Amino acid sequence: MFDRLRHPLVAVAMALLLTIPFVATFVTHGLHLSPEPPGANITPGMAVLVGGLAILGASFLLAWGAETAEKDVPTAFAIAVLAVLAVAPEYAVDAYYAWQAGLGGSGSHAGLAVANMTGANRILIGLGWAGIAVFTVYRAKYVGDEAVDHRSGFLADVVTLDHGIATEIAFLLAATAFAFLVPLGGTIGILDTVVLVGLYVLYIAIIVRGDVEETDEHVGVPAYFQEFPKKRRIAVVLLLFAYSGLLIFEAVHPFATGLERLGVQYGIPEFFMVQWLAPLASESPELVVVAYLVNKARSTAGFNALISSKLNQWTLLIGTLAVVFSISAGHIGGLPLDEKQTVEIWITAAQSFFALGILANFEMSVREAIALFVLFISQVLAEFYVIQTMSEQAANQVSITILYAYTALYVVLGVALFVRHRESLRELLGRTATNAREAVGGSAQPERAD
Repeated sequence: MFDRLRHPLVAVAMALLLTIPFVATFVTHGLHLSPEPPGANITPGMAVLVGGLAILGASFLLAWGAETAEKDVPTAFAIAVLAVLAVAPEYAVDAYYAWQAGLGGSGSHAGLAVANMTGANRILIGLGWAGIAVFTVYRAKYVGDEAVDHRSGFLADVVTLDHGIATEIAFLLAATAFAFLVPLGGTIGILDTVVLVGLYVLYIAIIVRGDVEETDEHVGVPAYFQEFPKKRRIAVVLLLFAYSGLLIFEAVHPFATGLERLGVQYGIPEFFMVQWLAPLASESPELVVVAYLVNKARSTAGFNALISSKLNQWTLLIGTLAVVFSISAGHIGGLPLDEKQTVEIWITAAQSFFALGILANFEMSVREAIALFVLFISQVLAEFYVIQTMSEQAANQVSITILYAYTALYVVLGVALFVRHRESLRELLGRTATNAREAVGGSAQPERAD
């Protein structure tokens, strides 16, 4: 009996059961992405509970699909697909605000689109990268993990990354550098779309030509599915991706809306909620997936997923805003930016620059992870304090000053780290150039036998 309970399909069934309350409660109510309450008789607390369970179950299905796919496609590509699906809810929420701005809705919609986008990106690094690094080191104390290097000194243990992740880091660095220029035109426009989406397309073109690697031996659900004949295996992967992607896409909005409505009860301003509470919900699937990978001592794959998520959010998410706005407005245009939104983009780019400075030598120590978290959370709490204690006009000006100060601090720290890691940076850029040349001039890889 106990052997049957350990069967991989039992784990799949349990993950599916977590999604059933959402399907029964919300889909039967005809739920779709809208600013309306998530259901006629559904409280915010119930929306958070049922939506959260669905996101959790779908995240496991998504992770199993990505791991199973590694037998047939390059690991980096499988993880890139996983990252896109995991952050799809973020695209949906941001697209809604950009669409409303294009229709000529209230002037706040453009600001909310930028708030949601910048909040999601900063949460991914300030909580995601930092938290997963600390969790990886903590987990390594109990389960062997070759990616963790225990060193002497205060919080000196590090998570080491595979140098094969150089391409992702280099493209994220390029996108980050361009992001500093985006606000200079006063809008997020079509030129930004061309550059940022072009960067992501080039990145995918490079990694999809990579080898299908012999990854670490899988166990559990992925190992079970990988034993299927190729056609059945591919069908299972596509089904897992489709079902989990759809569930995450649908469940995250009521989950976020429930959080927002709970926040309203405690007097939290709309802009603050859209920037921090809604993205916290939409980022949860990828954080669950990465924590799952780290728990299996697949730290490199976990960090690859985090970096890939940041890359597609920092390219596709920003780049598609102008497209959605233009379609909605009926003419080619750009999402307008005021001073607050401009500095929000700059601080987000600066945080990314600092984080990449940390990863330039393919390592992140516990103290570096804590520094990422402390800088992130202190800025959020400082702004929250200002919002709660000052008038709206005064709070806006003080908030802008805080953002400028943290932007400068991030940039100074980032420059110092890149100077310190300049030899590793040369290696990183060299590896990326080599991968690009091989992708352009290389021949198709032979199909791997089952």
